[in-house]
Amino acid sequence: MEVSIIIESVISLSIIILVGFYGGMKKVITAQINKGLIDILIHITLPFMILSSFIFTYDDTIKSNVMKTFYYSIAAYMIVIVVSHLLLLPIKNDKKTILHFANVFTNTGYVGFPILNSIYGAEGIIYGSIFNMFFVIFVWTYGIILFNGKFEKKELKEELRRILLNPSIIAVCIGIIIMIFDIQISGAVLSSIRSIGSITGPLSMLIIGAILSDVKIKKYVRDWTLYYGIATKLIIIPIVIYLISLLLGEASKAINTVIIMTAMPASAMTSILAESYDKEKDYAAVVVSITTLLSLISVTVLLKNIL
Repeated sequence: MEVSIIIESVISLSIIILVGFYGGMKKVITAQINKGLIDILIHITLPFMILSSFIFTYDDTIKSNVMKTFYYSIAAYMIVIVVSHLLLLPIKNDKKTILHFANVFTNTGYVGFPILNSIYGAEGIIYGSIFNMFFVIFVWTYGIILFNGKFEKKELKEELRRILLNPSIIAVCIGIIIMIFDIQISGAVLSSIRSIGSITGPLSMLIIGAILSDVKIKKYVRDWTLYYGIATKLIIIPIVIYLISLLLGEASKAINTVIIMTAMPASAMTSILAESYDKEKDYAAVVVSITTLLSLISVTVLLKNIL
């Protein structure tokens, strides 16, 4: 893919972020409205975007890449968990928890899918949705353990229900059925599914802009752990994953998708769980916001090298 196309896609997303930032600054997009927009994205537009991506003409290469994405995604999570743990040994207490969670769980929904869509189109969303499926599974198991310190047996049933009823997981399952049985969807139904799904990209960028407008980073300007954590998240871990992919000697869209997804900024769940468990919630919000802003640069550089 030409560098100019990558840069154009990132600039386009950045402009929409600026519009969201303006909306947040002017209080057109208030915290309450933004929460509503996030709910719309997670429960409606993103699942439709995932579902629409599976309504696709499949060949053997795509089917093979879908299977590859399953084990590439699992391997990527395991590698990131180990590498992140080793890199964050100098950091202690709750800040280490925040940074480790941020390293492992990336922003697949707000940033990952729009970028994949702009690069690979519907095919990229298929592979990205497989990666996102493992995100959902791990965030409600390993992620909860990170913040809670343990995983109570009585919580297992609730977490399993949360995973199985997650709209994105349901969309992936329906999509896989469509792919396996080659179900044909056309006409008004297909048009409606794609129209709703297409809202995801612009909506996610507006949400990010509104979040950035409310960030207060002055108290953390001299906190070295913030700079170290951001470098770990946006530079070191993506480089490690990229180098491992080079050793495998494969340059498929499946492995590129996994590389791109692991290079995304910190997930909004970092801030949400930090607030829920009362662990450095302001610090978490800054990590999410700054990695999101800087990822527009780091991801552009990464894309220039892998595509």
